[in-house]
Amino acid sequence: MIRIPVFPLNAVLFPGVVTPLHIFEDRYRALMRDLLAIENREDRVFAVVAIREGYEVGEHGMQSMHRTGTLVQLTEVERYDDGRFDIEVTGRQRLVLSDVDGSGEYLTGEYELLEDPSEVTDPEAEEEAARTLLTFETYRDELSELRGGPVLAGPMPHDPTYLSYSLAATCLLSQTERQELLEAPTALERLRMLRWSLREEMRAMRAVPSLPATEVSRTRWSPN
Repeated sequence: MIRIPVFPLNAVLFPGVVTPLHIFEDRYRALMRDLLAIENREDRVFAVVAIREGYEVGEHGMQSMHRTGTLVQLTEVERYDDGRFDIEVTGRQRLVLSDVDGSGEYLTGEYELLEDPSEVTDPEAEEEAARTLLTFETYRDELSELRGGPVLAGPMPHDPTYLSYSLAATCLLSQTERQELLEAPTALERLRMLRWSLREEMRAMRAVPSLPATEVSRTRWSPN
């Protein structure tokens, strides 16, 4: 198996989604320096996994983390004089950690990549993608009307796999729900879960229109 740097976060990242991160802890500053020393930009990769118990920083720190995470590539870097970094990473593929070693400057782990079944030509997945996208557009219109202006502007991918990941990163969900989506074996299953969540959010917004049930944040996605 291959060993890779591991970055635990209080967040779930998804393949195809671009995520900004602020790096200030010494161990992850060291990780950034090591990644930037790699000449081939495509090889500047590490694993991001969600923390199950504990915190990213602080006296007690992380107590445990999930094993299913995302292989991400370092795509943008801004380095500050005091050693901090603002970076962007792009999710490339899901992975499962089989072993984690904390003896170095930062965590490393052995991992296996999880393949996403090709569902572009699967009629059931394509139909579910169309239904889920329509549900999302209705949700976006209702939320925009509630907020008094456009929200969640921008196109969504139509490919079932990347649509499921982009919506999972966009919609308001708990970390547990996001982790369940990441671990779902197919885009079809993720889309069904997401469509149900969107309908529940709209039901809540209609019931209490003065207190929106959601506070969503738009993320960028990339097929690379």
